[in-house]
Amino acid sequence: MLLRFIVMGRKSLPDSSSKRGRPYWGFVEMVTTKSEDIKLALKGEEYDTATRGNRHKPPARALAEGIYRILRHNRGGKRMHTHLVYKLEYPPEDEKNEAQESLNIEREGSFLIQIKNPDQHGSEFRGLESKRKATFPAHLQGQFGNLRYHTADPPDFLNYEGCEFLLISASDDIEEELGLQLETEIDAQKQNQHDASCSDLVRTFGETASTRAFLKGTWV
Repeated sequence: MLLRFIVMGRKSLPDSSSKRGRPYWGFVEMVTTKSEDIKLALKGEEYDTATRGNRHKPPARALAEGIYRILRHNRGGKRMHTHLVYKLEYPPEDEKNEAQESLNIEREGSFLIQIKNPDQHGSEFRGLESKRKATFPAHLQGQFGNLRYHTADPPDFLNYEGCEFLLISASDDIEEELGLQLETEIDAQKQNQHDASCSDLVRTFGETASTRAFLKGTWV
């Protein structure tokens, strides 16, 4: 199974209920088939900086789990574009969601997603240093031509470390916007209760990341 560790520059998602939000920049930090690599990245650490001295990065806290899709869309005569859509399974709907709301994570959401051309410069986002930018194979790099950004079609762009992208808010109602209903495993099994033992995230990373916000929707 391919695992991706993705970093958002503003440490939150765009507000999916806003139709005129500014783009949020992010990048693929790591692509691996080993869960231990992700666990190591989620752990806290201390490190020294030249200007600010010793710094401490706290361990990650699990916040949500769900399903996602990357879709082509060109309804209404608009030029074809791609959407990243998701729907949460955890935390359960009957739990609080203050932790999720603080980072603009709705029960479901839709964003336009655009891949940044690593060979183009002059973007409003500073982006990664040259040595950290993605090196795409020729068949993917050729998709850009002279464009600064390209749709996430194919989604294989996201399989490369250093891939930079933009998320732009589109909607917090996937069915209304795209005519699509996302069905989670819990929906399919018609379960009324969310058993934490059924969570892939808890089974894989539960010993590494705190799960209170994930299960109860509160930070403390």
